[in-house]
Amino acid sequence: MGIFRKSEEDIQAATVEELQEMIDSANLPSRARQVADKELAMLSKISPSTAEYTIGLTYIDYLLGLPWNKKTKDNLDLQMAGKILDERHYGLQQIKERILEHLAVKILVNHKKPRILVVDDEKIALENLEPVLKKEGYAVSTADSGAGALRKIDTNDFDVVITDLKMKGINGIDVLEKARSKCPDTQVIMFTGYATIDSAVEAIKKGAFNYITKPLKLDNVRAVVKEALEKKYYRRASGGSLLCFAGPPGTGKTSLGRAVADALGRKFARISLGGIKDEAEIMGHRRTYAGAMPGRIIDEIYRSGVSNPLLMLDELDKIPQDFKGDPSSALLEALDPEQNHEFIDHYIDMPFDLSGVMFIATANIADNIQDALRDRLEVIEFSGYTEDEKKEIALRYLVPKQINEKGLSDSPPEFSAKAVTKIIQEHTREAGIRNLERQIAAVCRKIASGYVHNEETDKTIRVTPELIERYLGPRKYYFEVADEKNRIGVTTGLVWTETGGAIIFVEAAKMKGSGELILTGSLGDVMRESAQAALSYIRSNAASLNIAEDFFETQDIHVHVPAGAIPKDGPSAGTTIAIALISLLTGRPAKREVAISGEMTLSGRILPVGGIKEKLLAARQAGVKVIVMPIKNKVDLESLPRDVKTGLEVIHVDNVDEIIDLVLMKQ
Repeated sequence: MGIFRKSEEDIQAATVEELQEMIDSANLPSRARQVADKELAMLSKISPSTAEYTIGLTYIDYLLGLPWNKKTKDNLDLQMAGKILDERHYGLQQIKERILEHLAVKILVNHKKPRILVVDDEKIALENLEPVLKKEGYAVSTADSGAGALRKIDTNDFDVVITDLKMKGINGIDVLEKARSKCPDTQVIMFTGYATIDSAVEAIKKGAFNYITKPLKLDNVRAVVKEALEKKYYRRASGGSLLCFAGPPGTGKTSLGRAVADALGRKFARISLGGIKDEAEIMGHRRTYAGAMPGRIIDEIYRSGVSNPLLMLDELDKIPQDFKGDPSSALLEALDPEQNHEFIDHYIDMPFDLSGVMFIATANIADNIQDALRDRLEVIEFSGYTEDEKKEIALRYLVPKQINEKGLSDSPPEFSAKAVTKIIQEHTREAGIRNLERQIAAVCRKIASGYVHNEETDKTIRVTPELIERYLGPRKYYFEVADEKNRIGVTTGLVWTETGGAIIFVEAAKMKGSGELILTGSLGDVMRESAQAALSYIRSNAASLNIAEDFFETQDIHVHVPAGAIPKDGPSAGTTIAIALISLLTGRPAKREVAISGEMTLSGRILPVGGIKEKLLAARQAGVKVIVMPIKNKVDLESLPRDVKTGLEVIHVDNVDEIIDLVLMKQ
């Protein structure tokens, strides 16, 4: 039987020959071609049974699979892009407008007529090239000497410079250096009738895009110019702002990124960065390690099959920074337009052009992103949805989606607006819509189960508030403020977390002691310092507040912020704590329907805070009627949609003294 088996040498020769054919037809860049040829030469000398052979084979296969020259053409139809965004997402008008502005810049860049400078001291060459390039739609300038070229480069910006190498006086290398020093993005094409290997190598080392020998073939010139412009376009088009969608979970950040990719006609790829601890996940592993793999960025590009996908960097604020490494720093090179055209992944160990990739990052809280990384991003804030927006999204998108997914399309149930409102108010408490979709899915499952058991699919079910209570059970959430009573030492505050806005209750109590401030409720350092500052303000102004000046000498003060298991931090509760203490020490009950938000200084001034829209939405959900906030947040309030402020009275203050009578009842 052995005569029918191929020898190991035959198998190796066949594999090497097949790989050589693949390399020849792959149109690899020169650097990648050199590396692939070198690796293949090494494989031809070692046994296929060795581990090194398999590693080398995998490496070459990966190089051949990378989309070095494959790109999708952007669909720069602004009207169509706006239509796609509106179809996929309800509301978010300001965010959509910013995205369309981003696309409009790309359109202008793309439609700008490329400027080309042709340099040659032979008049016949200029006369031949100028009309050919103008016919292609380019704005063409000419110079009949190196000195003339330098003068034109000084006063104009050119996308491409085509220059002869050998000219009297100032030669093509001088023109190349001048053009590249003024604008590194300018692509320079060299041509000469005296081509040598040394001159070609020198030109490429100096930054020439290509090197052509005379006599010039016009079709070849057209192709090289087109390729040079395409490279410059992708660098320039992606060299603008890098967007970062920041907001609570479930507000549509990832899905809007996917819609942008569809609007542009680009492939969509996503990298989840949460919990990545090793920079090798981004930059790849060096091939000297066993089990080495490329980094996540290069790997997603490999999977997408094109070199210019829209790459979404999800959960950018969840990257840990500790002694094990700092992966966020590894992203700096990939996201920097000045250097990402030569991004080096440790696995492929050669530059790969990321300038065509459109990066969009997402985060829950932008402040948690590393400073150097955040400096490269333009943050677009996603706020929570209002109740009316949630209702529209549910009726337009979520209900039809769940009806289709649960097999109810033949006899779809009809959800009333009141039923959806009941789900929103009594069974969800979130900034986004994820839990809302889950509750709608639960209702659809109950209906599907009823159809199967009763076998009555011809009768249309109308989903009413009564049916919601039957399917989902008793309400899970209440209007915390509206359902409570006014109490001494208990105030209502507004906070902003990564999941959206929320209300908190600050409780203060006093007891016999020796002047100790007790803080409980899983409070962070900033919140603890806010409580200390609030107490110090009250002690220094006790007389004007009608409080005994020695109140702290014989008793302890305890401040608690429920729920105790949830970590809390931030400065915006400082004013709320101060009013709770004043309520406790004066015996005046605090109005539960009045919520407070603002950072307090030691002198009693109220400083501005963030997350205004989220806090207002949380106040409405909880039944708050009046909100007290810093006067410097008045500008933020004016920019909010009217439906966010409906039913709320917002009072702006500048000092703690102005708040006391607004929040505390008379004795």
